[in-house]
Amino acid sequence: MLGENYLINVRHALRASNLAVATYDEHATLQRAVADNLLESLDVIKITPQIILEIGAATGYCANALAQRYPRAPILLLDYSPAMLGYARRKLRRWRSRERYVGGSAEKLPLANASIDFIFSSLTFHWCNDLDAVFAECLRVLKPNGLLLFSSLGPDTLRELRDAWSSVDSSPHVNMFIDMHDVGDALIRAGFASPILECDKITVNYERVDTLMRDLRRTGSANSISGRKKNFSTRRDFAQMVKTYESFRVDSKLPATFEVVYAHGWKPERGSRAQDGSTVATFPFAELKRR
Repeated sequence: MLGENYLINVRHALRASNLAVATYDEHATLQRAVADNLLESLDVIKITPQIILEIGAATGYCANALAQRYPRAPILLLDYSPAMLGYARRKLRRWRSRERYVGGSAEKLPLANASIDFIFSSLTFHWCNDLDAVFAECLRVLKPNGLLLFSSLGPDTLRELRDAWSSVDSSPHVNMFIDMHDVGDALIRAGFASPILECDKITVNYERVDTLMRDLRRTGSANSISGRKKNFSTRRDFAQMVKTYESFRVDSKLPATFEVVYAHGWKPERGSRAQDGSTVATFPFAELKRR
């Protein structure tokens, strides 16, 4: 789906995630807003899961909300960052806790077949290079009629920052993200039933470009693609990027666009025929809010 230069360097992304543990919660404003939107969709998706898997649990914000919504269901918190898992364990520790902590990758889940009722994942799958493998693994571990609910980022994300860096050189300075329709196609290929995808654009306003860069760095979201420049950008390069970014300023604020894809799909009952792409439904996220 993405060229080789735009694949995630897993080692670099893992290091960035581990380093961001202490600062993540303070700077994860966007992550919490997206998670809250995804959690709110459960008001209209009625399920009673017996066991829940959260992929990309980070510091435990979503797991805590899921535990309040489904107090009887054990929750498996999975993350590829040992530091994040350790932080979540300390943060969520309580008497008779139902949380369990699992290190691993979404592309190779360390779980048994048909062992999970509900998979929840917010802003994690765009860090995976093989989305087909991710969805195949999710389908494998879900029980029949199990639900996958997730959010991811689309290609318009950080478009202002990408355009600003393009005035400096042709090297990729911003992570690339997969289009919503390609995500839907991947869900169908994996065998999910009637996936529904919604798209929303969130604009976060900043006073300065370096504040945006700080938020990305301190949530572990900075550039981690394989084709990025190996050496640091010079002060002159950074100044040129900032000058170009200033052309986007509106009402004294610098916008940063985030295109958010929300999606869910069900694992069919045993013996059900896999569906084709004509069964994918897409509509603006606001439509879901009105349902």
